[in-house]
Amino acid sequence: MSETGGERPETGGVREVKSAARTVELLELLAARGDRPARLQELADELGVPRSSMYALLQTLISRGWVRTDITGSLYGIGIHALLTGTSYLDSDPRVRVVRPYLDEASEALGETIHLGRLDGRGVAYLATRESHEYLRTISRVGRRLPAHVGALGKALLAEHADADVPDEPYEALTPNSHTTRAALLADLAEVRARGYSVDREEGVLGIAGFGFALRYDSPAQDAISCSVPVARLTPEHEQQIVAVMREIRHKIEATAPGAGGAPNWR
Repeated sequence: MSETGGERPETGGVREVKSAARTVELLELLAARGDRPARLQELADELGVPRSSMYALLQTLISRGWVRTDITGSLYGIGIHALLTGTSYLDSDPRVRVVRPYLDEASEALGETIHLGRLDGRGVAYLATRESHEYLRTISRVGRRLPAHVGALGKALLAEHADADVPDEPYEALTPNSHTTRAALLADLAEVRARGYSVDREEGVLGIAGFGFALRYDSPAQDAISCSVPVARLTPEHEQQIVAVMREIRHKIEATAPGAGGAPNWR
C-alpha cells in the first residue's frame, strides 16, 4: 500500500491517480479490519485525509455497495460488492477451475484440509479450500491473506524466488514459532528448495502443521497447494502419506493447468 500524504509513485510511466489510490486504500483498510467496523475519524486519521473528504468518499462507496454502514451512520465496514467482485475473480480464473477437482481428490485421499493460494506481495491469498471433516473452521479462509513468511503456502512460493527477492523485515509473529528474522527465513527456504516442499510447524496457527507445494506452471511460481493437519494426529506415517499424495497431486495439476489456455497472461 502506498504511503499516504506524500507523492504518489509512477506506475509503468503513468502517474498514479490520487483519488483512485485513496479509494483502493480505504477498501483494503476496511477489508483488513474484518468484523471490526471503523468510525469516520479513525479512517481519516489512518489514511491521512481530511474528515470531510473521507465522509464524501464513504458516502459514494455506500451508494454503490462497496461500503456499508450501521443504522446510526457512524460505523463503516466493507460492502457486499467486494464479495461479488471477489467471486467473479475466482470464477473467471482458469487455473482455479482446473485445480479445484484435484483439491477434492487430495482431501478425499488424506481426510485433511487442502488449500490453493496465490502470492500477493508479502502475503498469500487463499483462492480455494477443501475442509477436513475432522477439523472444521468456523470462518472460511477463501479470500483472506496470510503473511507469506509464516505458512506452508507462502514459504513454498518464496523458495521459488531468489533470496534477494525475499521481503525485508519486519516479520509479524503470529505464533511463538513464526520466523521473525530474515536470516531464519532464508535458512528455512534453503531447506524447502532441497526438500522440494515447505513445512509449517505451528508457525501460522498453534496446533496446526502444514505442507506446501509450489505449482510450477509459472516461473517463478505464483500458486501453491498445501495440506493442513492438527499436530495432535500428525504421526510420521501420516506425514509421509501427506507428502506422497500432495506430490502426486502437484504433478497432476502441473500437467493439466497450462492447457487451460486461451486465457490472458495476467500480470
